[in-house]
Amino acid sequence: MASTETKTTAGTELGGVEAGLDALETTVTSRTPFRQTFVNKIFPPLVGIALVLVVWQALISFKVVDDPTKLPSPGAVAGEFKDAWLQGTLLGYIWTSVSRGLLGFLFALAIGTPLGLLVARVKFVRAAIGPVLSGLQSLPSVAWVPPAVIWLGLNNSMMYAVILLGAVPSIANGLVSGIDQVPPLFLRAGRTMGATGLRGAWHIVLPAALPGYLAGLKQGWAFSWRSLMAAEIIASSPDLGIGLGALLENGRNASSMSMVFEAIILILFVGIAIDLLIFSPLERWVLRSRGLLVKG
Repeated sequence: MASTETKTTAGTELGGVEAGLDALETTVTSRTPFRQTFVNKIFPPLVGIALVLVVWQALISFKVVDDPTKLPSPGAVAGEFKDAWLQGTLLGYIWTSVSRGLLGFLFALAIGTPLGLLVARVKFVRAAIGPVLSGLQSLPSVAWVPPAVIWLGLNNSMMYAVILLGAVPSIANGLVSGIDQVPPLFLRAGRTMGATGLRGAWHIVLPAALPGYLAGLKQGWAFSWRSLMAAEIIASSPDLGIGLGALLENGRNASSMSMVFEAIILILFVGIAIDLLIFSPLERWVLRSRGLLVKG
């Protein structure tokens, strides 16, 4: 009788432990209330923007900077946005640069990914090309604009060449860094299960190297965007259309600081939007897939 009660008690305790472990592993999937989202994610940036506008307007109102050719008022910059919107050119400025930047980044992704995989997996290629990639990554993208203009002329091919030269090394080095951090146990386990060659790279190496690869993609996009802006500022032509870099240069030529600030704000806006719409969701997905971020 006592033995039966002991077994019953042990079974009850074991069931409680299992239930507790199940509760720990259960992912909370309830939707976050809008109020909490607003307070934690929307309200702080709005406060930061409002603070910048207040300080900006204070510099004008208290005549700390009383020369509009050096610092325009927020109202003057807003007027530039209004005029561009009414003329139907505002979205054109944005689309001209964004379409070039994204297409160039996709080309860089298609080249940088297999190049990084090759450098990481083949010792001879790594010894031959690795230092060159690191050197190209540290080279300012603006340095490629003059030779690209001489080689290719003032056209979109020149723009894409500058983007590739700026972004490919970052993407490739990011993938190399991610692969270097893959535990050797994963590779041995993959070989044991027959995942070798391209199959092992697709099913074992790339998923394990995803965090470093994603960091390289973010840096590659940053280099793509900066390279494009440098190319549009230096190499402007009516045949290329007016992107954000050309808008910035037009403002400088016209000595219009309000147009210059308009271009700077648009460039900043695009950079933030790409990060929030593309890279931040990818980062959350990677962290969540590795159990480092709980949805909810």
